[in-house]
Amino acid sequence: MKREESVLRLMPETTRTHRTTRKRIKKNKGQIDYTLLVIVAFMLAFGLIMVYSASSYNATLKTGDSLYYLKKQAISCGLGIVAIVVICKVGYKFFKKIAWPLYFIALALSAYVIFFGTTLNNSSRWIYIGPISFQPSELGKVALIILLAYIISRNPGRLRSAKNLVITALITIGPLFVLVAINNLSTAIIILLIGGIMLFIASPKTWPFIGVGILGIIGIVAFALTAGYRAQRIKAWLDPENNDAYQTMQALYAIGSGGLFGKGLGESVQKQGFVPEAQNDMVFSIICEELGLFGAICVIAMFVVLVWRLVLIAIHAKDMFGSFLVIGIAAHISLQVILNVAVVTNTIPNTGVTLPFISYGGTSLAILLAEIGIALSVSKGVDVDEEDE
Repeated sequence: MKREESVLRLMPETTRTHRTTRKRIKKNKGQIDYTLLVIVAFMLAFGLIMVYSASSYNATLKTGDSLYYLKKQAISCGLGIVAIVVICKVGYKFFKKIAWPLYFIALALSAYVIFFGTTLNNSSRWIYIGPISFQPSELGKVALIILLAYIISRNPGRLRSAKNLVITALITIGPLFVLVAINNLSTAIIILLIGGIMLFIASPKTWPFIGVGILGIIGIVAFALTAGYRAQRIKAWLDPENNDAYQTMQALYAIGSGGLFGKGLGESVQKQGFVPEAQNDMVFSIICEELGLFGAICVIAMFVVLVWRLVLIAIHAKDMFGSFLVIGIAAHISLQVILNVAVVTNTIPNTGVTLPFISYGGTSLAILLAEIGIALSVSKGVDVDEEDE
């Protein structure tokens, strides 16, 4: 299959030039995709349960309140649900009007946090406004998705030129990647990959991505080695037992001790001070310990269904802007799931990547739910469940 044809299969019907058997687009009186909504609701409920299970011990020791992290996560969940309702009411096309302003706000906040952000664990990634903390890099992800969807939908033919493709990448992905990478390389890599996937799908050219990918890998490795703690993480990944990779080793112990069906919900031993901040990036290890391999497979299966549902919405979106919005959202979620599971299982070096909808993290959860709101708005009036022979 030619590269052009593979690209066109992922674009809305209005952009396709070939005929093929496809799922039928059916007007559904403005209803959202309730299947996607149910999947997300189930994952949110499961995430809240796991945040409580993984954090209750540490929360009791630190604050005297076993519900401390659960309460904060529930507040972020509530804000995200409000965002879903508002976005579905306003409509995804509203984001065309604010694509550039939102991107510049994300850039400004990413620059601000470098100099004036709150430093935790040797990294300045958070802005505190009273008791509320905010991570600008999370806003940067959705801002980039919206901007690229807007640029691609305005003139898709422009990206047929390798020169224009590179210029678009440098103007949109470049500045945000550099600013975020200074303090948060893992998030910067996710931003780079989200943008790369969206441009790859939009462009019939392949070789520029191969060249940029090779240069990017070289640059990321060089950048990682410039900071002592990043170099130490690579050593710990290669030989965790002899390089003080305490968190990684404890996470692996948790995974190994879970067996096929786990020790039972709430029965984890590793969360009792062995896995540091177990409710954050390492929550998947607690899932494996408490629910076993079976539970881990079920969680991954939920994400597969979620991403597949997003892909269907992207394929059947009513316009190219909506299609690429959902493509970017699907890329964001799938990348974070892959990287988080890879970190927990020590497949890649330890990085601070959350498990979507499940890990503790207010900014990440609220932004992800806002993205789901965008996807639900795109899904209005589109039925992806009926097939046309």
